Amino acid sequence: MIRDARVLRAGFVPQEVEHRDAEVNHLSSVLEPITNGEPADTAILTGPSGTGKTCISRFVTERLREEVLDVETTYVNCWRNYTRFRTLYQILDDIGKTIDIHRQSTPHDELIDRLQQYDGSRTVVILDEADQLEDPSVIYDLHSLPQFAIICIANKEEELFSQVDDRLVSRLRSSEHVRMDKYHNEQLFDILSARSKWGLENGVITDDQLYQIADAAAGDARLAIGMLRSAASTAARENHDRITTEILTEAAEDAKAQIKQKSLDSLTPHQRVVYDIVRDHGPLAPGEIHSRYTAEVDDPRTKRTVRTYLSKMAQYNLLEAEGTSRDREYSLVDSAAASPM
Repeated sequence: MIRDARVLRAGFVPQEVEHRDAEVNHLSSVLEPITNGEPADTAILTGPSGTGKTCISRFVTERLREEVLDVETTYVNCWRNYTRFRTLYQILDDIGKTIDIHRQSTPHDELIDRLQQYDGSRTVVILDEADQLEDPSVIYDLHSLPQFAIICIANKEEELFSQVDDRLVSRLRSSEHVRMDKYHNEQLFDILSARSKWGLENGVITDDQLYQIADAAAGDARLAIGMLRSAASTAARENHDRITTEILTEAAEDAKAQIKQKSLDSLTPHQRVVYDIVRDHGPLAPGEIHSRYTAEVDDPRTKRTVRTYLSKMAQYNLLEAEGTSRDREYSLVDSAAASPM
């Protein structure tokens, strides 16, 4: 049933990336100066969830490492490492410079000093979910160090820019921007076909079923691959020799539930408070949400930051927004209303 389980995993980077040639070429051109030992511009990748931003970044940097012996890469999930200290620590850890660093007592300046002293002249830092950083000054810290090339990944440019101060906004706006749109159904079908070809035995799933997955995923490759993975896992566990329609239907709901739970588990403590308020009292306007939020936490964030939280959760299908910007209200996504396969 399953030939190579790695191919069906969300973080798998394929040998060839389907339908992203222009974006791959653009990002490759941004990083090309590194091959000559020169500093590279900062790159900003934006687009909805499931458009391949992380995959493209890792694909291009892996190819760069194949071409240039002394290029290093480090990947930081800023949703998990959302503080300045965590981000800097993760980068230092990846380059082997965390000896004698104490998480509770080491000052930020010492972390910056270690990065400044790092003699690796060609290191690419991928800041995934960069709009999740509670203190985006870390981007400025890295931007000022020529030995590091930065790839910032975010859903929307304006949400990334809204978190940084004026000294960095102008620099980011002049950076190279790679914008990615949702996939069309035909493109998702090609992605799924390639994954099933290398990951599954022949005849396990039909083209019609792959089209069904592509249609149900609505442009989200992460969800489409999750459906395929869940269906294959269920079929293998139940000793089927092929994926049935019933298995596919169950896989769609299972993949959506897994992605939702992963997104919930990724929420920062402050975001979780905001989510719980909407869950328990929604639908609510942003102003009411912020009032309830400030009453529940000791060090509340600004209204703008809470609005960013709400927008982020809407992008990840945890919350839904109704109304215009003046009368907008947020509520939980009605999973029962999701379109069936």
